[in-house]
Amino acid sequence: MDLRRRALLGVDGLRVLLILFHTVTRITAEQEVENLSGLSTNPEKDIFVVRENGTTCLMAEFAAKFIVPYDVWASNYVDLITEQADISLTRGAEVKGHCGHDESELQVFWVDRAYALKMLFLKESHNTSKGPEATWKLSKVQFVYDSSEKTHFKDAVSAGKHTANSHHLSALVTPAGKSYECQAQQTISLASSDPQKTVTMILSAVHIQPFDIISDFVFSEEHKCPVDEREQLEETLPLILGLILGLVIVVTLVIYHIHHKMTANQAQIPRDRSQYKHMG
Repeated sequence: MDLRRRALLGVDGLRVLLILFHTVTRITAEQEVENLSGLSTNPEKDIFVVRENGTTCLMAEFAAKFIVPYDVWASNYVDLITEQADISLTRGAEVKGHCGHDESELQVFWVDRAYALKMLFLKESHNTSKGPEATWKLSKVQFVYDSSEKTHFKDAVSAGKHTANSHHLSALVTPAGKSYECQAQQTISLASSDPQKTVTMILSAVHIQPFDIISDFVFSEEHKCPVDEREQLEETLPLILGLILGLVIVVTLVIYHIHHKMTANQAQIPRDRSQYKHMG
């Protein structure tokens, strides 16, 4: 019995050690993050990198702004009026994150943790006519804000911490193995715990890859958003039309030159019939 008890205790102890090791490993992995925003030439854009086991597993570049409505007392101190706070994600933010096979997360905190942004990414597999295809997407956004913070909020009623969450979100959908890139602005609506308030998140200059990064600190092939593709087409279409028009003009001039040269070498028929006797 003593041997069996010792064996059980040994197994339980080993199990506890394995759990502690897994927990410590995960915590350490979550702390392997870098804020590289100082490398960006765009002062409004942040660059975040999550690394696990010494390699990059999540990269995110974007500019983010939050439009937050809040109530203040009117001058009569009876009625409430709605003001608006514009909160931008600033450089020097604290960042955390973790990577998984089909779920990754990025967390950003700024202004002494008065504001916090959490972005959850999921990778999914779908059956299509071409066979199974995998994609990843931004599936959840959570924004925590403190309306007692005086830089952006002025005398807010019911000041304090509020949480705004996305609802059934499926954004930035991208084929697996590729990064998502979009320069155009994109908006995401978040329902706030502050009653009847909707927070608007505005993303721009986005380049994100939360899965399947092959080279350290290097994005994989870009999957551009439809807006960028349309704008690129609108920019290149006049150039294409101009090249076609120029080609048509050049071909027309060449044909005219060849035709003129050929007709110039042929004998001209005299208009005066008396000159026919000199021909032959």
